[in-house]
Amino acid sequence: MHDRTPHHQLTDTERLDRLRLIRSENVGPRTFRALLRHFGDARTAIEHLPDMARRGGGGGAGRICTVEAAKAELAACGKYGVSLIAPGEAAYPSRLATIDDAPPLLAVRGALDVLARPMIAIVGSRNASGAGLKFASTLARDLGDAGFIVISGLARGIDQAAHRATTTTGTVAVLAGGHDRIYPPEHEDLLAALLEQGAAISEMPLGHVPRARDFPRRNRLISGAALGVVIVEAAHRSGSLITARMAAEQGREVFAVPGSPLDPRAAGTNDLIKQGAALVTNASDIINAVQPIMERPFALDARESDDEPLDFDTDPSERERIVALLGPSPVSLDDLIRMSGLSATIVRTVLLELELAGRLERHGGGLVSLV
Repeated sequence: MHDRTPHHQLTDTERLDRLRLIRSENVGPRTFRALLRHFGDARTAIEHLPDMARRGGGGGAGRICTVEAAKAELAACGKYGVSLIAPGEAAYPSRLATIDDAPPLLAVRGALDVLARPMIAIVGSRNASGAGLKFASTLARDLGDAGFIVISGLARGIDQAAHRATTTTGTVAVLAGGHDRIYPPEHEDLLAALLEQGAAISEMPLGHVPRARDFPRRNRLISGAALGVVIVEAAHRSGSLITARMAAEQGREVFAVPGSPLDPRAAGTNDLIKQGAALVTNASDIINAVQPIMERPFALDARESDDEPLDFDTDPSERERIVALLGPSPVSLDDLIRMSGLSATIVRTVLLELELAGRLERHGGGLVSLV
């Protein structure tokens, strides 16, 4: 049940350069990937950042991470027992590497071999019922006994119940902040316990205190690393429903545990079942559903490609045409291509330049808007 994808290892210089690039201002995972594909390596991409930001209308180049700052972060990670792993390296969860916005460097700690094993995510309400907590524990324990790794977000309620039930079989905690900024603080003991047989992962640097917007970002890693996501309890407008939506967008299986119509904590899960999520009453429901997926050949580069070549010789009038179509309301890439009458290569290039200039915001579902 282990991943058998061929792996490669970054050199120390490559790791340093990639860390500088992803820690530079206005460079996110998608932008990082586009830059790396176009320029071939992170160092060359860094050299071109100022010129691209200028073409995007930025007043100046965004802050570029210095060699000294990157070396300091790597040294701090070493002292804390944290490794920074790139997609394709042995400890990087192979399914996570296939999502469109996979972290270019993932900070990992613990028994890293568990990251190569098949994972099932279990998430749900922070304010969970006693029945919900008991079911999450039983489900997690049964999945662990069957050889699966349970992955969750270390939150109160359902998350912590799933983690605590699988500390001996292996569980993965996905952190919204840095490895030294655990939230909630009362789960530091839980994290320490699970690291003995499991692992913790984060895309954030050490010292990063999690903010509200970091939790949805974290949720995409929970679903992205897993074969499927189980929602145990979730009210309407719950963060767990965001995880379910992301799982569906990533092509992952979505499972939901039914609950009483009288309990608002079950309203979201019951709705998911109405919308087509698989109903779960025991671990075998999940195992039977994911078994065929595990038996298929699995390629690292299975994500949908948006990696057409970039074209930095774009005519200024073409750039103006694209910018004129953008505004504060999100619009899709396909609509921009259709309305502008320009090629996908030109539109993607202009969007990249705008992003590096700090003028573009990316939303879920491939939508973009001007800041």
